[in-house]
Amino acid sequence: MSKKPAPQLSPDMEIARERRLVAMHLQEIEDNPLDTADVAMFEMFEREGWSPDKRRSYIAERALAAGFISAAE
Repeated sequence: MSKKPAPQLSPDMEIARERRLVAMHLQEIEDNPLDTADVAMFEMFEREGWSPDKRRSYIAERALAAGFISAAE
């Protein structure tokens, strides 16, 4: 079974990836690490090349559906 090579990230996407890794590390230091579903979500964003606006919208929709934010926000 052979794996596909990882897609080459644009410089902007590589910077965003590095920021995510740093943020994840800081969350761990604060004893509030991301769970596997959150990590998978952010990896999906990177893999599929989602824009920052699309990412924010997706996260806001999930938070609204889960009751973390009110519809007025």
